[in-house]
Amino acid sequence: MATPHNRAEKGQIAETVLLPGDPLRAKFIAETYLEDVVMFNDVRNMLGYTGFYNGKQVSTMGSGMGIPSIAIYTEELCKFHDVKKIIRVGSCGAFQENMNVYDIVIAMSACTDSSINDRRFQGATYAPTADFQLIKKAYVSAVGKGIEPHVGTILATDLFYGVEGEDLSWKLWAKYGVLAVEMESAALYTIAARYGIQALTLLTVSDSFVNSQVTTSEERERSFNTMMEIALDII
Repeated sequence: MATPHNRAEKGQIAETVLLPGDPLRAKFIAETYLEDVVMFNDVRNMLGYTGFYNGKQVSTMGSGMGIPSIAIYTEELCKFHDVKKIIRVGSCGAFQENMNVYDIVIAMSACTDSSINDRRFQGATYAPTADFQLIKKAYVSAVGKGIEPHVGTILATDLFYGVEGEDLSWKLWAKYGVLAVEMESAALYTIAARYGIQALTLLTVSDSFVNSQVTTSEERERSFNTMMEIALDII
């Protein structure tokens, strides 16, 4: 069913979706890894494709930046397209000293400074959590590639640039063991739970709050291959 944000019709989107924030990363995944690819969406340039990986049908599309954007696309994928599994493949900023650029993060749960779940749960606290089976499979896949991923809690923030006078607020999250920051997973995990589907966020460290390590936008679009291959392994 087409929506104002997605022109795909019923059956054009696979039950498993890889969901990067950047639509050009979705295009890169489709062109690099999938066969018999068909584009199902280009509304607002939020590119979406369906193809086959090792004989299994899989879709990939962008989700945009931030909780409101990923919430729209996740809700519609679950409600109108019967998606059963969503794997977010994104980038993050590291909070811990033992993390470097290109490290892999498996997000078990997502803290947030967003009010999205305050409204949904009328002021009560909800703990957005990934699907255990996907966590397990992703960890096994990573170790099989000779990688020891960071597994734990991340922060999904509403504010990319932070608040004036609070430049060191990330240190409080780090003190409580939060691994890294991104902007989407709290919404993904919450909506996935609402619809009873499997969801997981895989992240590649793109920069660090602890040191000066950083990657370019082109590297974030095209060179996070290990994360993408882990995601495809577990579909």
